[in-house]
Amino acid sequence: MIVTDEQPAPPAEPDDRPARAGRPVELIIVSAGWVVAVLAAVLSGLLELFLTPLRLAGVPIGLSILMALVANPAIAWFAVSTTGRRGAMSAPWIMWTVLMLLATGYRRPEGDYLVLGNDWVALVTVLVGSLAFAVFAYRMILKRPPPI
Repeated sequence: MIVTDEQPAPPAEPDDRPARAGRPVELIIVSAGWVVAVLAAVLSGLLELFLTPLRLAGVPIGLSILMALVANPAIAWFAVSTTGRRGAMSAPWIMWTVLMLLATGYRRPEGDYLVLGNDWVALVTVLVGSLAFAVFAYRMILKRPPPI
C-alpha cells in the first residue's frame, strides 16, 4: 500500500447545461442580433425625430421623450440578450446618438434645421434617450455576470 499526500480528484459533476448549438449557427444568431439591434436603434431614432413636433391643441405632448425612455433600454436589452455580450449594446447606443447629433446639426437645403435649438421636446428626447442607454449600461455593470 502506497500512502501519498495527494487528495483524490472529486467526481465530475454532470453537465446540466443544454448542448450548445453549432458554431456557425451561433455566429449567425449573434451577427443577426447586432444587425437587428442597430437597425432598431436607427428606426427608433428616426421615429422619435418625426414624433418630436407632435402637438395636441398647440401644446407639445412629448411622445418622443416617452418613446426614447422605453425603446432605448429595450433595444439595449435585445442586443445583450441575443449576442450574449455586454458590449453589444454599444453599437445601437452609438448609432442612435450619432443619428440624433446629426439631426440637431443638419441643415436641409431649404435652410431649415431638423431639430431646432428652441424645441425643448427634441432636446429632452436626445438627453433622455442617451441617458436611458447609459442607465442600462450602469445597471449591467452593477449586476454580477452570470455563472458559466
